[in-house]
Amino acid sequence: MANRGPSYGLSREVQEKIEQKYDPDLEQRLVDWIVSQCGGNLEKPQPGKENFQKWLMDGTILCRLINSLFPRGKEPIKKIPETQMAFKQMEKISQFLQAAEAYGVTTTDIFQTVDLWEGKDMAAVQRTLMALGSLAVTKDDGHYKGDRDWFHRKAQGYRREFTEEQLRQGQSLIGLQMGSNRGASQSGMTGYGILFFFFLIWVLCGTHAFHLPLVFFFFW
Repeated sequence: MANRGPSYGLSREVQEKIEQKYDPDLEQRLVDWIVSQCGGNLEKPQPGKENFQKWLMDGTILCRLINSLFPRGKEPIKKIPETQMAFKQMEKISQFLQAAEAYGVTTTDIFQTVDLWEGKDMAAVQRTLMALGSLAVTKDDGHYKGDRDWFHRKAQGYRREFTEEQLRQGQSLIGLQMGSNRGASQSGMTGYGILFFFFLIWVLCGTHAFHLPLVFFFFW
């Protein structure tokens, strides 16, 4: 771990709370994934937060990790130099963080360089790696390696797609409805109007019932 002076008072209490968030079981899962994902002759560290931090702190393994999630020739980090220079090591960590964010990890899940290099918040490092692993599993593009049960798939939003023909039908039906029922109310709707109305719902919404309130609001 990088040399840091002792913490006193409030700063010590804050640091203790941060350290309590660190998950030793999650550490082992992340180590297993990183070794599987990077491949080669990568050796596992001894268990423990400090060993995990030392294993990652020069940035080399992190750069190899993010590169392994891209097709050959399209890796975001082109050169990963072996160096003992502190600012070069922190630069590699920073490159990893930028590449992870470009990959899709949200800003709120990205740790700060000092969180790892100085060991200030290894729980935040775990959070970033978990988010990265979840994204890799969710993308399912053939680059993830390891047990898929190590990470949860991220929820993906549903988007309703309409064909051009459906949109044209909807526009013409809306125009007809507005032209033939000006001043009409729900109580004055004829049997034909009711049939027409529910046909319009079927065209626009299909089987997706959650669109119904919007349609009712538009016509009532």
